[in-house]
Amino acid sequence: MAKGSWRYSVSKPTVQILKSIVLMVLGIGLTVLLSPHPGLTTSPQTFPEIRGVWMTTNDSDIVRDHAKLQEAVHQLARLNFNTIYPVVWNSGYVFYPSGVAQARGFQPFIRRGLQGQDVLADLITQSHQKGLLVIPWFEFGFMAPPSSELALNHPQWLTTRQDGSQTWEGVAGEVVWLNPFHHQVQQLIIDLVIEVMTLYPVDGIQFDDHLSLPVEFGYDPYTIKLYQQETKASPPSNPRDEAWVRWRANKITQFVEKLQKAVKEKNPKAIFSVAPNPYHTAYNRHLQDWVSWVKKNLVDELIVQIYRPDLPSFVQELTQPEIKEAKAKIPTGVGILTGLRNRPIGIQQIQAKVQVARQNGLGFAFFFYESLWDEAPEPIQERQSKFQSLFYYPASRGFLR
Repeated sequence: MAKGSWRYSVSKPTVQILKSIVLMVLGIGLTVLLSPHPGLTTSPQTFPEIRGVWMTTNDSDIVRDHAKLQEAVHQLARLNFNTIYPVVWNSGYVFYPSGVAQARGFQPFIRRGLQGQDVLADLITQSHQKGLLVIPWFEFGFMAPPSSELALNHPQWLTTRQDGSQTWEGVAGEVVWLNPFHHQVQQLIIDLVIEVMTLYPVDGIQFDDHLSLPVEFGYDPYTIKLYQQETKASPPSNPRDEAWVRWRANKITQFVEKLQKAVKEKNPKAIFSVAPNPYHTAYNRHLQDWVSWVKKNLVDELIVQIYRPDLPSFVQELTQPEIKEAKAKIPTGVGILTGLRNRPIGIQQIQAKVQVARQNGLGFAFFFYESLWDEAPEPIQERQSKFQSLFYYPASRGFLR
């Protein structure tokens, strides 16, 4: 081999991997060295900083249009974002051509883009070309609208309160809850997840605060029988009874173990991401014991939704001990609200939250794409300029693919 010719023997994939590693090391170093207030960081950042954004149903006008999506991905890459969480499960329907949904009889249509394209495939292709990870987001978890085919065609899958009522009011409006303890419900969720991983080269999957159950539910005949079989007693009339809460929370954890195992068997490198509420709310109100999930090594990435309107309460939540423990094990971030259509949020508030999260060694995911700069109180160029100043160096996660 002639002198210097070694460089031509390195394959293209190897070069790309080496570039990703260099960018990762650079990002970690700059996070520590260039942090505005490095003295406030509780521990060194050992993972590339999460810079994600959720693409919701509100963003469908962008996601369904190839040209608009191309521009959106370009801007995210230009501003050094590194992860996109596109919704694929919402309101009892999936956002891709699904044999599982059709076989279960709850989706009589196929969602496609304005140009007839598979929107998830289009997003993944464009994002990967720009070095961004794509982690599909199963937003609704165990929720479904009461009028959906899923709820109407499978009433035996729904759980109830003590009085037999099924509907629940939340930010998504009126919903019913699929019974997370029912084996057929569990298999449905697993099948949908594995289907997405089979059809698309995704980088992982994500569930949020809806991989849970409101504490007042679990009094359906199926769950009562299961509880009686295991405990030789009937469920307590108090839905917040400590042992009753623990039993249901443990059952959800057992399902997460099954789900995570199925994901890792399909692709050991896939990121199992969870975006819950702060723990005191997640466990006490929704039976979601995500602290145990982290301790059991079931979670590869944690993003705690801290949608607090003021900085002091935001700081109080992100400095909780369970978040400190999580970030020592896995990439950890906080969910930051960048605005709603009826409640725009100024860029100064967003900047302050990003800075304090970074000072505490945490990454961030923003809810939601359109409110980053398209629907915002400041002009688009000003908002993008501010994000560019926050993300002035790359933090590639491409090596995780």
